[in-house]
Amino acid sequence: MPDRHYALYRSPPAAMAGLSVTGIGRHRVSRVIVERKLPDFAAVLVEEGQGWLETRAAGKQAIVAPSLFWLFPGKTHSYGPDDAGWSERWALFTGVLTRDFTRMRLIAEQAPVVPLSDLAGMQLLFDRLHAELSLDSALSQAEAAATLHALVLRAARQATGRSASEAGRDFQRAIDALRARAAEPLDLQAFAAEFSMSPATLRRKFAQQTGLSPKAFQLRIRLDLAKQLLVTSDSPVETVAAAVGIHDAFYFSRLFRDRETCSPSEFRRRHKRG
Repeated sequence: MPDRHYALYRSPPAAMAGLSVTGIGRHRVSRVIVERKLPDFAAVLVEEGQGWLETRAAGKQAIVAPSLFWLFPGKTHSYGPDDAGWSERWALFTGVLTRDFTRMRLIAEQAPVVPLSDLAGMQLLFDRLHAELSLDSALSQAEAAATLHALVLRAARQATGRSASEAGRDFQRAIDALRARAAEPLDLQAFAAEFSMSPATLRRKFAQQTGLSPKAFQLRIRLDLAKQLLVTSDSPVETVAAAVGIHDAFYFSRLFRDRETCSPSEFRRRHKRG
């Protein structure tokens, strides 16, 4: 079991640009943090007590333990407990993988507070982070990055909650329908009407459930199908493009290269078997 109060900092290893944990701490808080900016992302776990968090993106929100909240680098924030104080743990992290966390809305500036239903599980992850950073080896820092990734995913699961999960299951019909019709032209207005919602609501729900807009989701499915056809058939690139609903072969090749960093023909050469 780690000490009751601690603060530990580590410089990010040059070889770990993807995700690095740069600090971990635990203490009792009795004062308010006002108009502060951090250089890194932070996850703050409030284990006991209550108070508030205020950011420009989300406004002022109540914090009631057990909760976790995210702080974003370079963004002004203020927070603090009520008169009784609160107990918190925190972890600092950085790296290019954080872009995926925000793009996929695993962490979101507009919804930084995550009420927790499983405090014990989150505490175990913070304990593990402290143990791994304490060792200060290349292997332990890599392990800390993996633990931080698990922490983000655990918080994201709890952020959805039971009701949101049920809503996600209902919306899965729309996701499955677009997946099945990805090669067909998408009329967003008509598609949204099929599921009794506006295009704006459809876009919002797609972003919540997939991290992508409907059009971006459709394109991802089209390109995944194109990769399958390139590897499993000898069809010309033009035929593959048409089969996934893109009838301009030049445009298809440009899209493919932008996302795969190689041409369709190069992809076929690298991955085709037999």
